[in-house]
Amino acid sequence: MSSIEDLRLGKPDKEGSFSVVKPDRLTRICAALLKAAGASENEAQAVATGCVNANLVGHDSHGVIAIPSYIDSMNAGDIVPGAEWTIVRESPTTAVIDGHWGFGFHVNAKAMALAIEKAKTANVAVCTVFRQSHVGRLAAYPLMAASAGMIGLAAADSGRLRKYVAPFGGREARLGTNPISIAVPSDLKAPFLLDMATSAVAAGKLQLAIARGEEIPKGWLIDAQGCPTTDPRDYRKGGVLLPLGGSEGYKGSGLAAIVELLCGLLTDPGFGVEPSGRENFGCFIAVFNVAAFRPLDEFKKEVADFARHLKSAAPSEGSSGVFYPGEIGYLREQERRANGIKVENATWEKLRSLARYYGIAGELDLA
Repeated sequence: MSSIEDLRLGKPDKEGSFSVVKPDRLTRICAALLKAAGASENEAQAVATGCVNANLVGHDSHGVIAIPSYIDSMNAGDIVPGAEWTIVRESPTTAVIDGHWGFGFHVNAKAMALAIEKAKTANVAVCTVFRQSHVGRLAAYPLMAASAGMIGLAAADSGRLRKYVAPFGGREARLGTNPISIAVPSDLKAPFLLDMATSAVAAGKLQLAIARGEEIPKGWLIDAQGCPTTDPRDYRKGGVLLPLGGSEGYKGSGLAAIVELLCGLLTDPGFGVEPSGRENFGCFIAVFNVAAFRPLDEFKKEVADFARHLKSAAPSEGSSGVFYPGEIGYLREQERRANGIKVENATWEKLRSLARYYGIAGELDLA
């Protein structure tokens, strides 16, 4: 395993417990399964590409492991393929968007594109989104803004679905994992990118650990009795995630609460848990046109200079050196594009089973 792969959390890969798949093939498989389940071509490509891109940068918890659950949600009627996308309130700098239970990957990308267009003339723009399904790796949306020469910010909550995270000092779930992501344009090869959950870890990493038969680090999870545990299966037995920060967890808890206000109350789904459990992921998106503040080329150069300044720090004991935000994901992506993506066999078998169910295993070479 390479030094970059060593940086991921969790135990070393188990020999023979993975299938290695090239990204293009994996995208084709996932898109075909989603289309077979009822998604449009555009929706299927958006979701499949988003999941595979998450795998490429090392966010395997938001990768193709999620495809079977998205198909389950489609079959249950929680995700509505081809759902209408409407603006319910708008000004020159703002918009409130109703996704009508559509694919979050598709809805959120359109919302970010709208914010970028508004910021081209207004310089600052904000959109909120409600009634959409899971948005995948949150970084995908701020990166759209960075590619347009703007600073992009996105935050997301889980609407009124089941909560996963205990507030600091508590043992019952009251918060979502509530990620925040910010991307900044630069002259760097890798994006200058923050992408973080406000919980100790994303909930999907527990599902990933279960699928891989791995233990988890202390500090991620407490069991139903409120005791620390390293068994991810305790999550399915009433356990809850802890907020980011360990003994300083009030910081992660506070950030998560702010995300709930921006993505839940400001977008109007509210807070708490809806008994029906229908997906309703809220998102807050903000875009800042760098050129309104200073020349873009100068800014991009100085961001790169700043990143190199960070990397010039002498490494601490046991460290392989300093990586600026977004760099590790970029290095993982280069490696996985060349060598393929490791898909745990439990997930690979689910994809094969779905292909057989929809009668497309032969054309996907999954028979």
